[in-house]
Amino acid sequence: MIRKITFLVFLFLAVNSCNEEATQQESLAQPIVEGQGAAPLPKSEINQFIERQLYRHNKFEWNMGDVNLIWSASVQSDSLMAIGYKPAKEQRVEDRLHLINIQTPEWQRVRQSIIDLVVRETNREFPGNNFSSRDLMPLPDSQILPAIDIKIFSPTIIQKLREMPEVRYVEPLGYSPEGGLRSDSGCGVTPATSIPAADYTTISPSVKQSWHQTAMNIPGAWSQSTGSGITVALLDTGTSPNQAKLNGEFNSGQSSGRTHERLGTYVSCWFCGTPDGPNDGCGHGTQMAGLIAAPRGSGGTAVGAAYNCNLLSIRVTSDVVINGSSEKTGVANGLTIAANRSNVKIISMSIGDVISTSRVSDAVKYAYGKGKLIFAAAGTSLSWTSWWGVIFPANMAECVAITGVKDGLPLEKCNTCHEGSKVDFVVVMQRRSDTNRTALSLALSGNTPAYVGGSSAATATTAGIAAQVWATNPSMTRDQVLTKLKNASSLYPSRNANLGWGIIDASRAVAGI
Repeated sequence: MIRKITFLVFLFLAVNSCNEEATQQESLAQPIVEGQGAAPLPKSEINQFIERQLYRHNKFEWNMGDVNLIWSASVQSDSLMAIGYKPAKEQRVEDRLHLINIQTPEWQRVRQSIIDLVVRETNREFPGNNFSSRDLMPLPDSQILPAIDIKIFSPTIIQKLREMPEVRYVEPLGYSPEGGLRSDSGCGVTPATSIPAADYTTISPSVKQSWHQTAMNIPGAWSQSTGSGITVALLDTGTSPNQAKLNGEFNSGQSSGRTHERLGTYVSCWFCGTPDGPNDGCGHGTQMAGLIAAPRGSGGTAVGAAYNCNLLSIRVTSDVVINGSSEKTGVANGLTIAANRSNVKIISMSIGDVISTSRVSDAVKYAYGKGKLIFAAAGTSLSWTSWWGVIFPANMAECVAITGVKDGLPLEKCNTCHEGSKVDFVVVMQRRSDTNRTALSLALSGNTPAYVGGSSAATATTAGIAAQVWATNPSMTRDQVLTKLKNASSLYPSRNANLGWGIIDASRAVAGI
Protein backbone atom coordinates (compact mmCIF):
# COMPACT_ATOMS: atom_id res chain seq x y z
CA MET A 1 0.00 0.00 0.00
CA ILE A 2 2.91 2.34 0.69
CA ARG A 3 4.07 1.75 -2.87
CA LYS A 4 0.69 2.85 -4.17
CA ILE A 5 0.83 6.16 -2.31
CA THR A 6 4.43 6.83 -3.28
CA PHE A 7 3.67 6.01 -6.91
CA LEU A 8 0.82 8.52 -7.03
CA VAL A 9 2.90 11.28 -5.44
CA PHE A 10 5.73 10.75 -7.91
CA LEU A 11 3.20 10.60 -10.75
CA PHE A 12 1.78 14.00 -9.87
CA LEU A 13 5.23 15.55 -9.54
CA ALA A 14 6.22 14.14 -12.91
CA VAL A 15 3.08 15.55 -14.52
CA ASN A 16 3.83 18.93 -13.00
CA SER A 17 7.40 18.91 -14.29
CA CYS A 18 6.32 18.03 -17.82
CA ASN A 19 3.58 20.65 -17.95
CA GLU A 20 5.20 23.58 -16.12
CA GLU A 21 5.52 25.73 -19.24
CA ALA A 22 1.89 25.23 -20.17
CA THR A 23 0.52 25.91 -16.71
CA GLN A 24 2.23 29.29 -16.51
CA GLN A 25 -0.74 30.60 -18.51
CA GLU A 26 -3.42 28.94 -16.36
CA SER A 27 -5.60 31.25 -14.27
CA LEU A 28 -5.70 30.67 -10.53
CA ALA A 29 -9.45 31.15 -10.74
CA GLN A 30 -9.92 28.46 -13.39
CA PRO A 31 -12.66 26.10 -12.23
CA ILE A 32 -11.88 22.43 -11.87
CA VAL A 33 -14.27 20.14 -13.73
CA GLU A 34 -14.20 16.42 -13.08
CA GLY A 35 -12.48 14.59 -15.91
CA GLN A 36 -10.95 17.77 -17.29
CA GLY A 37 -7.43 16.59 -16.48
CA ALA A 38 -6.15 20.01 -15.39
CA ALA A 39 -2.42 20.22 -14.71
CA PRO A 40 -1.21 21.54 -11.35
CA LEU A 41 0.16 25.07 -11.16
CA PRO A 42 3.93 25.49 -10.87
CA LYS A 43 5.40 26.70 -7.59
CA SER A 44 6.34 30.03 -9.14
CA GLU A 45 2.70 30.83 -9.83
CA ILE A 46 1.53 29.61 -6.44
CA ASN A 47 4.17 31.79 -4.77
CA GLN A 48 3.11 34.82 -6.81
CA PHE A 49 -0.45 34.40 -5.62
CA ILE A 50 0.69 34.05 -2.00
CA GLU A 51 2.82 37.20 -2.25
CA ARG A 52 -0.08 39.18 -3.71
CA GLN A 53 -2.30 38.21 -0.79
CA LEU A 54 0.42 39.07 1.72
CA TYR A 55 0.76 42.55 0.23
CA ARG A 56 -3.00 43.09 0.07
CA HIS A 57 -4.07 41.57 3.38
CA ASN A 58 -0.89 41.41 5.50
CA LYS A 59 -1.40 37.65 5.79
CA PHE A 60 -1.94 34.57 3.68
CA GLU A 61 -4.51 31.91 4.49
CA TRP A 62 -5.31 29.01 2.20
CA ASN A 63 -9.01 29.88 2.06
CA MET A 64 -7.97 32.83 -0.11
CA GLY A 65 -7.20 30.39 -2.92
CA ASP A 66 -9.46 28.30 -5.12
CA VAL A 67 -9.54 24.54 -5.50
CA ASN A 68 -6.90 24.53 -8.23
CA LEU A 69 -4.46 26.50 -6.11
CA ILE A 70 -4.95 24.25 -3.08
CA TRP A 71 -4.67 21.06 -5.11
CA SER A 72 -1.59 22.37 -6.92
CA ALA A 73 0.10 23.29 -3.63
CA SER A 74 -0.67 19.82 -2.33
CA VAL A 75 0.80 18.19 -5.44
CA GLN A 76 3.90 20.38 -5.10
CA SER A 77 4.49 18.98 -1.62
CA ASP A 78 3.33 15.65 -0.20
CA SER A 79 -0.42 15.56 -0.98
CA LEU A 80 -1.19 15.54 2.75
CA MET A 81 -4.15 17.78 3.57
CA ALA A 82 -5.54 19.10 6.84
CA ILE A 83 -9.33 19.05 7.11
CA GLY A 84 -10.99 20.92 9.95
CA TYR A 85 -14.45 19.60 10.75
CA LYS A 86 -17.52 20.25 12.88
CA PRO A 87 -21.17 19.18 13.08
CA ALA A 88 -23.10 21.22 10.52
CA LYS A 89 -25.14 23.07 13.15
CA GLU A 90 -22.09 24.21 15.16
CA GLN A 91 -21.08 27.88 14.83
CA ARG A 92 -17.88 29.74 15.78
CA VAL A 93 -16.06 26.56 16.71
CA GLU A 94 -12.65 28.29 16.67
CA ASP A 95 -13.62 30.45 19.66
CA ARG A 96 -14.31 27.45 21.92
CA LEU A 97 -11.99 24.71 20.78
CA HIS A 98 -10.83 24.20 24.36
CA LEU A 99 -14.38 23.33 25.41
CA ILE A 100 -15.13 20.75 22.70
CA ASN A 101 -14.91 17.01 23.21
CA ILE A 102 -14.41 15.45 19.78
CA GLN A 103 -14.80 11.95 21.24
CA THR A 104 -18.57 12.37 21.53
CA PRO A 105 -20.66 10.39 19.03
CA GLU A 106 -21.81 13.51 17.16
CA TRP A 107 -18.27 14.71 16.45
CA GLN A 108 -17.00 11.20 15.70
CA ARG A 109 -19.76 10.66 13.12
CA VAL A 110 -18.71 13.79 11.27
CA ARG A 111 -15.06 12.78 11.39
CA GLN A 112 -15.74 9.29 10.08
CA SER A 113 -18.03 10.55 7.30
CA ILE A 114 -15.24 12.79 5.97
CA ILE A 115 -12.68 9.98 6.08
CA ASP A 116 -15.12 7.66 4.33
CA LEU A 117 -15.74 10.23 1.61
CA VAL A 118 -12.03 10.70 0.92
CA VAL A 119 -11.34 6.97 0.83
CA ARG A 120 -14.37 6.22 -1.35
CA GLU A 121 -13.68 8.99 -3.86
CA THR A 122 -9.96 8.21 -4.01
CA ASN A 123 -10.71 4.59 -4.89
CA ARG A 124 -13.28 5.69 -7.45
CA GLU A 125 -10.84 8.02 -9.19
CA PHE A 126 -7.90 5.63 -8.90
CA PRO A 127 -9.50 2.20 -9.33
CA GLY A 128 -7.61 -0.95 -8.56
CA ASN A 129 -5.61 0.48 -5.63
CA ASN A 130 -8.09 -0.37 -2.85
CA PHE A 131 -6.90 2.40 -0.51
CA SER A 132 -7.88 2.26 3.14
CA SER A 133 -7.91 5.09 5.68
CA ARG A 134 -4.69 3.67 7.12
CA ASP A 135 -2.97 4.12 3.74
CA LEU A 136 -4.08 7.74 3.45
CA MET A 137 -3.44 8.84 7.06
CA PRO A 138 0.28 8.32 7.75
CA LEU A 139 0.66 10.73 10.68
CA PRO A 140 -0.65 10.25 14.24
CA ASP A 141 -4.26 11.40 14.42
CA SER A 142 -5.37 14.24 16.70
CA GLN A 143 -7.36 13.06 19.71
CA ILE A 144 -8.18 16.60 20.85
CA LEU A 145 -8.61 19.01 17.94
CA PRO A 146 -11.33 18.59 15.30
CA ALA A 147 -8.95 18.06 12.39
CA ILE A 148 -7.96 15.19 10.10
CA ASP A 149 -4.63 14.85 8.28
CA ILE A 150 -5.21 12.78 5.16
CA LYS A 151 -3.74 12.38 1.69
CA ILE A 152 -5.88 13.76 -1.14
CA PHE A 153 -4.77 13.30 -4.75
CA SER A 154 -7.73 14.82 -6.58
CA PRO A 155 -9.11 18.37 -6.96
CA THR A 156 -12.63 16.99 -7.24
CA ILE A 157 -12.38 15.59 -3.72
CA ILE A 158 -11.19 18.98 -2.45
CA GLN A 159 -14.14 20.63 -4.17
CA LYS A 160 -16.63 18.23 -2.58
CA LEU A 161 -15.12 18.79 0.85
CA ARG A 162 -15.23 22.56 0.54
CA GLU A 163 -18.93 22.37 -0.27
CA MET A 164 -19.73 20.44 2.92
CA PRO A 165 -21.15 22.46 5.86
CA GLU A 166 -19.26 20.09 8.18
CA VAL A 167 -15.86 21.15 6.78
CA ARG A 168 -14.19 24.20 8.31
CA TYR A 169 -11.12 24.17 6.08
CA VAL A 170 -9.16 22.05 3.60
CA GLU A 171 -5.49 23.00 3.40
CA PRO A 172 -2.23 21.54 2.07
CA LEU A 173 -0.02 20.74 5.03
CA GLY A 174 3.38 20.39 3.43
CA TYR A 175 3.65 23.27 0.97
CA SER A 176 6.71 25.50 1.36
CA PRO A 177 7.59 28.49 -0.86
CA GLU A 178 11.23 27.92 0.03
CA GLY A 179 11.34 24.82 -2.11
CA GLY A 180 11.64 21.83 0.19
CA LEU A 181 9.78 19.96 2.87
CA ARG A 182 12.60 20.75 5.27
CA SER A 183 15.22 23.43 5.71
CA ASP A 184 18.29 23.92 7.88
CA SER A 185 16.99 27.24 9.16
CA GLY A 186 18.19 28.15 12.62
CA CYS A 187 20.31 25.01 12.97
CA GLY A 188 24.00 24.69 13.64
CA VAL A 189 25.51 25.69 16.97
CA THR A 190 29.20 26.41 17.42
CA PRO A 191 30.63 27.17 20.86
CA ALA A 192 32.29 30.57 20.87
CA THR A 193 36.07 30.39 20.46
CA SER A 194 36.56 33.87 21.86
CA ILE A 195 34.11 35.92 23.92
CA PRO A 196 34.97 39.59 24.57
CA ALA A 197 34.97 40.44 28.26
CA ALA A 198 32.26 43.03 27.65
CA ASP A 199 29.82 40.31 26.59
CA TYR A 200 29.47 38.66 29.99
CA THR A 201 29.81 39.04 33.73
CA THR A 202 30.98 36.14 35.84
CA ILE A 203 28.62 35.59 38.75
CA SER A 204 28.41 33.00 41.54
CA PRO A 205 28.80 30.08 41.74
CA SER A 206 30.56 30.13 38.36
CA VAL A 207 28.40 31.11 35.38
CA LYS A 208 28.38 33.77 32.70
CA GLN A 209 25.60 36.31 32.78
CA SER A 210 25.04 37.35 29.14
CA TRP A 211 25.45 41.04 28.39
CA HIS A 212 21.98 41.22 26.85
CA GLN A 213 20.32 40.33 30.16
CA THR A 214 21.58 43.55 31.69
CA ALA A 215 19.75 45.59 29.03
CA MET A 216 16.46 44.17 30.34
CA ASN A 217 17.58 44.46 33.99
CA ILE A 218 17.10 40.71 34.43
CA PRO A 219 19.89 40.45 37.03
CA GLY A 220 18.19 43.24 38.98
CA ALA A 221 15.07 41.10 39.20
CA TRP A 222 16.87 38.02 40.57
CA SER A 223 16.84 39.36 44.14
CA GLN A 224 13.03 39.27 43.91
CA SER A 225 12.31 36.32 41.62
CA THR A 226 14.12 33.59 39.73
CA GLY A 227 10.99 31.94 38.27
CA SER A 228 10.61 29.33 41.01
CA GLY A 229 7.42 27.27 40.77
CA ILE A 230 6.52 28.37 37.22
CA THR A 231 6.63 25.94 34.29
CA VAL A 232 7.52 27.18 30.82
CA ALA A 233 6.71 24.97 27.84
CA LEU A 234 9.29 25.38 25.07
CA LEU A 235 8.07 24.24 21.66
CA ASP A 236 11.12 23.98 19.44
CA THR A 237 13.63 21.47 18.03
CA GLY A 238 14.05 19.64 21.32
CA THR A 239 16.98 19.72 23.71
CA SER A 240 20.32 17.99 23.55
CA PRO A 241 20.84 14.86 25.67
CA ASN A 242 24.53 15.81 25.75
CA GLN A 243 24.06 19.18 27.42
CA ALA A 244 24.50 18.43 31.12
CA LYS A 245 22.98 21.76 32.19
CA LEU A 246 19.62 20.63 30.78
CA ASN A 247 19.92 17.10 32.13
CA GLY A 248 21.80 15.85 35.20
CA GLU A 249 22.98 19.36 36.18
CA PHE A 250 19.66 21.13 35.61
CA ASN A 251 19.50 21.35 39.39
CA SER A 252 22.92 22.64 40.40
CA GLY A 253 24.40 25.61 42.19
CA GLN A 254 21.67 28.13 42.95
CA SER A 255 19.13 26.25 40.82
CA SER A 256 17.28 23.60 42.80
CA GLY A 257 13.99 21.82 43.37
CA ARG A 258 12.81 22.06 39.76
CA THR A 259 12.05 19.74 36.86
CA HIS A 260 12.86 19.46 33.17
CA GLU A 261 10.58 17.13 31.22
CA ARG A 262 11.57 16.28 27.64
CA LEU A 263 9.00 15.15 25.05
CA GLY A 264 8.72 14.85 21.27
CA THR A 265 5.78 15.14 18.85
CA TYR A 266 7.70 15.58 15.58
CA VAL A 267 7.61 12.62 13.20
CA SER A 268 10.37 12.64 10.59
CA CYS A 269 9.37 9.31 9.08
CA TRP A 270 5.73 8.95 8.08
CA PHE A 271 5.95 5.19 7.84
CA CYS A 272 7.45 4.86 11.32
CA GLY A 273 4.19 6.08 12.85
CA THR A 274 5.64 7.40 16.10
CA PRO A 275 7.43 10.65 17.06
CA ASP A 276 11.22 10.75 16.90
CA GLY A 277 11.65 11.69 20.54
CA PRO A 278 12.92 14.76 22.42
CA ASN A 279 16.53 14.95 21.25
CA ASP A 280 17.72 18.10 19.48
CA GLY A 281 19.41 17.45 16.15
CA CYS A 282 19.45 21.12 15.23
CA GLY A 283 20.72 23.02 18.26
CA HIS A 284 18.12 25.77 18.21
CA GLY A 285 15.91 24.33 20.94
CA THR A 286 18.88 23.72 23.22
CA GLN A 287 19.87 27.37 22.94
CA MET A 288 16.31 28.58 23.59
CA ALA A 289 16.11 26.34 26.66
CA GLY A 290 19.35 27.85 27.89
CA LEU A 291 18.07 31.41 27.51
CA ILE A 292 14.96 30.56 29.51
CA ALA A 293 16.18 28.21 32.20
CA ALA A 294 19.90 27.31 32.14
CA PRO A 295 20.97 26.75 35.76
CA ARG A 296 23.00 29.14 37.86
CA GLY A 297 25.58 26.48 38.48
CA SER A 298 29.22 26.00 37.60
CA GLY A 299 31.66 25.57 34.75
CA GLY A 300 31.31 28.99 33.18
CA THR A 301 28.17 28.26 31.14
CA ALA A 302 25.58 30.92 30.36
CA VAL A 303 22.74 31.30 32.89
CA GLY A 304 19.04 31.56 31.96
CA ALA A 305 16.73 34.43 32.79
CA ALA A 306 14.51 32.25 35.01
CA TYR A 307 17.12 29.88 36.38
CA ASN A 308 14.75 28.32 38.89
CA CYS A 309 11.71 27.77 36.68
CA ASN A 310 10.53 24.34 35.56
CA LEU A 311 10.87 23.47 31.88
CA LEU A 312 8.77 21.32 29.58
CA SER A 313 10.67 21.08 26.31
CA ILE A 314 8.87 19.48 23.37
CA ARG A 315 10.53 18.67 20.06
CA VAL A 316 7.86 19.77 17.58
CA THR A 317 9.95 20.62 14.50
CA SER A 318 13.20 19.81 12.75
CA ASP A 319 14.14 23.52 12.49
CA VAL A 320 12.61 26.95 13.07
CA VAL A 321 10.40 27.00 9.96
CA ILE A 322 7.01 25.32 10.38
CA ASN A 323 6.79 24.25 6.75
CA GLY A 324 6.44 20.47 6.60
CA SER A 325 3.35 18.36 7.25
CA SER A 326 4.91 16.57 10.20
CA GLU A 327 6.18 19.90 11.59
CA LYS A 328 2.71 21.45 11.51
CA THR A 329 1.11 18.44 13.16
CA GLY A 330 4.05 18.28 15.58
CA VAL A 331 3.51 21.90 16.62
CA ALA A 332 -0.25 21.40 16.93
CA ASN A 333 0.20 18.31 19.08
CA GLY A 334 2.85 20.02 21.19
CA LEU A 335 0.52 22.94 21.83
CA THR A 336 -2.31 20.71 22.99
CA ILE A 337 0.03 18.80 25.32
CA ALA A 338 1.24 22.06 26.89
CA ALA A 339 -2.29 23.42 27.03
CA ASN A 340 -3.54 20.42 28.97
CA ARG A 341 -0.78 20.59 31.59
CA SER A 342 -2.26 22.53 34.50
CA ASN A 343 1.20 23.46 35.76
CA VAL A 344 2.24 25.12 32.47
CA LYS A 345 1.74 28.88 32.56
CA ILE A 346 3.84 30.02 29.60
CA ILE A 347 4.42 28.68 26.09
CA SER A 348 7.47 29.89 24.15
CA MET A 349 7.62 29.38 20.37
CA SER A 350 10.70 30.69 18.56
CA ILE A 351 9.38 29.14 15.35
CA GLY A 352 7.03 30.15 12.55
CA ASP A 353 6.28 30.58 8.86
CA VAL A 354 5.04 33.26 6.50
CA ILE A 355 1.99 31.13 5.59
CA SER A 356 -0.82 30.82 8.13
CA THR A 357 -1.94 27.26 8.80
CA SER A 358 -5.33 26.47 10.32
CA ARG A 359 -4.03 23.20 11.76
CA VAL A 360 -1.59 25.18 13.95
CA SER A 361 -4.00 28.07 14.43
CA ASP A 362 -6.54 25.69 15.97
CA ALA A 363 -3.95 24.54 18.48
CA VAL A 364 -2.88 28.10 19.36
CA LYS A 365 -6.50 29.02 20.05
CA TYR A 366 -6.96 25.85 22.08
CA ALA A 367 -3.95 26.70 24.27
CA TYR A 368 -5.08 30.32 24.60
CA GLY A 369 -8.50 29.14 25.71
CA LYS A 370 -6.75 27.15 28.43
CA GLY A 371 -5.28 30.37 29.81
CA LYS A 372 -1.70 30.01 28.58
CA LEU A 373 0.51 33.02 27.89
CA ILE A 374 1.93 32.35 24.43
CA PHE A 375 5.08 34.10 23.19
CA ALA A 376 6.02 33.75 19.52
CA ALA A 377 8.88 35.03 17.41
CA ALA A 378 8.07 37.88 15.03
CA GLY A 379 10.41 36.33 12.47
CA THR A 380 14.04 35.96 11.50
CA SER A 381 14.75 36.51 7.82
CA LEU A 382 15.06 33.68 5.35
CA SER A 383 15.53 34.11 1.62
CA TRP A 384 11.78 34.11 1.03
CA THR A 385 10.66 36.13 4.07
CA SER A 386 13.28 38.88 4.28
CA TRP A 387 10.81 41.47 2.95
CA TRP A 388 7.98 40.48 5.25
CA GLY A 389 6.71 41.71 8.63
CA VAL A 390 5.50 39.64 11.58
CA ILE A 391 5.10 35.99 10.63
CA PHE A 392 2.67 33.27 11.71
CA PRO A 393 1.76 32.39 14.43
CA ALA A 394 3.14 35.54 16.08
CA ASN A 395 0.69 37.58 13.99
CA MET A 396 -2.25 35.90 15.72
CA ALA A 397 -4.15 37.89 18.33
CA GLU A 398 -3.66 35.01 20.78
CA CYS A 399 0.14 35.32 20.64
CA VAL A 400 2.49 37.92 22.10
CA ALA A 401 4.91 38.80 19.29
CA ILE A 402 8.55 39.42 20.17
CA THR A 403 11.46 40.72 18.10
CA GLY A 404 15.09 41.65 18.73
CA VAL A 405 16.79 45.03 18.65
CA LYS A 406 20.35 46.35 18.74
CA ASP A 407 21.84 47.86 21.87
CA GLY A 408 21.73 51.60 22.43
CA LEU A 409 19.37 54.21 21.05
CA PRO A 410 17.42 54.81 18.92
CA LEU A 411 15.64 51.47 18.97
CA GLU A 412 16.55 49.58 15.83
CA LYS A 413 15.65 46.01 14.96
CA CYS A 414 18.49 43.51 14.71
CA ASN A 415 19.80 42.72 11.23
CA THR A 416 17.77 39.56 10.65
CA CYS A 417 14.76 40.44 12.79
CA HIS A 418 11.27 41.20 11.53
CA GLU A 419 9.23 44.12 12.80
CA GLY A 420 5.69 45.40 12.30
CA SER A 421 2.47 46.54 13.92
CA LYS A 422 1.90 43.13 15.51
CA VAL A 423 5.11 43.32 17.60
CA ASP A 424 4.38 43.65 21.32
CA PHE A 425 7.83 43.73 22.97
CA VAL A 426 11.48 43.85 21.97
CA VAL A 427 14.62 42.44 23.53
CA VAL A 428 18.14 43.80 23.13
CA MET A 429 19.81 41.03 21.18
CA GLN A 430 22.66 42.36 19.06
CA ARG A 431 25.64 44.66 19.41
CA ARG A 432 25.31 47.72 17.22
CA SER A 433 29.09 47.78 16.74
CA ASP A 434 29.46 44.08 15.88
CA THR A 435 26.42 42.18 14.59
CA ASN A 436 28.06 38.82 15.30
CA ARG A 437 27.93 39.49 19.04
CA THR A 438 24.46 38.45 20.14
CA ALA A 439 23.08 36.76 23.27
CA LEU A 440 25.04 34.02 25.04
CA SER A 441 23.40 30.67 25.68
CA LEU A 442 24.13 26.95 25.91
CA ALA A 443 25.74 24.91 23.16
CA LEU A 444 24.75 21.31 22.38
CA SER A 445 27.31 20.07 24.89
CA GLY A 446 30.03 21.37 27.15
CA ASN A 447 30.38 24.52 29.22
CA THR A 448 31.53 26.96 26.55
CA PRO A 449 28.66 29.32 25.66
CA ALA A 450 27.49 29.91 22.10
CA TYR A 451 26.13 33.09 20.54
CA VAL A 452 22.51 33.16 19.37
CA GLY A 453 20.38 36.05 18.12
CA GLY A 454 17.30 37.03 16.17
CA SER A 455 13.71 37.17 17.27
CA SER A 456 14.05 33.55 18.39
CA ALA A 457 16.42 34.44 21.22
CA ALA A 458 14.35 37.53 22.02
CA THR A 459 11.25 35.36 22.44
CA ALA A 460 12.89 32.84 24.76
CA THR A 461 14.36 35.64 26.87
CA THR A 462 10.93 37.25 27.22
CA ALA A 463 9.42 33.92 28.27
CA GLY A 464 12.04 33.79 31.02
CA ILE A 465 11.17 37.30 32.18
CA ALA A 466 7.47 36.40 32.23
CA ALA A 467 8.30 33.40 34.43
CA GLN A 468 10.12 35.73 36.83
CA VAL A 469 7.06 37.97 37.00
CA TRP A 470 4.52 35.16 37.39
CA ALA A 471 6.54 33.53 40.16
CA THR A 472 5.93 36.56 42.39
CA ASN A 473 2.25 35.58 42.48
CA PRO A 474 1.36 32.27 40.82
CA SER A 475 -2.36 32.99 41.20
CA MET A 476 -2.14 35.86 38.71
CA THR A 477 -3.94 35.56 35.40
CA ARG A 478 -2.29 35.79 31.99
CA ASP A 479 -3.66 39.31 31.51
CA GLN A 480 -2.31 40.47 34.85
CA VAL A 481 1.17 39.24 33.95
CA LEU A 482 0.95 40.95 30.55
CA THR A 483 -0.08 44.20 32.22
CA LYS A 484 2.98 44.07 34.46
CA LEU A 485 5.24 43.48 31.45
CA LYS A 486 3.61 46.31 29.54
CA ASN A 487 3.74 48.80 32.41
CA ALA A 488 7.46 48.11 32.86
CA SER A 489 8.33 48.65 29.19
CA SER A 490 10.44 51.50 27.88
CA LEU A 491 7.84 53.08 25.57
CA TYR A 492 4.72 52.59 27.66
CA PRO A 493 2.10 54.16 27.59
CA SER A 494 3.01 54.88 23.97
CA ARG A 495 3.35 52.12 21.40
CA ASN A 496 5.77 52.17 18.50
CA ALA A 497 4.29 51.27 15.12
CA ASN A 498 6.92 48.57 14.51
CA LEU A 499 8.46 47.79 17.92
CA GLY A 500 5.47 47.64 20.25
CA TRP A 501 5.84 48.69 23.87
CA GLY A 502 9.63 48.54 23.71
CA ILE A 503 12.11 46.93 26.11
CA ILE A 504 10.84 45.30 29.32
CA ASP A 505 12.58 46.24 32.57
CA ALA A 506 12.42 42.89 34.38
CA SER A 507 13.18 44.36 37.79
CA ARG A 508 10.31 46.85 37.53
CA ALA A 509 7.99 44.16 36.16
CA VAL A 510 8.51 41.74 39.05
CA ALA A 511 8.11 44.61 41.52
CA GLY A 512 4.88 45.67 39.82
CA ILE A 513 6.12 49.22 39.38
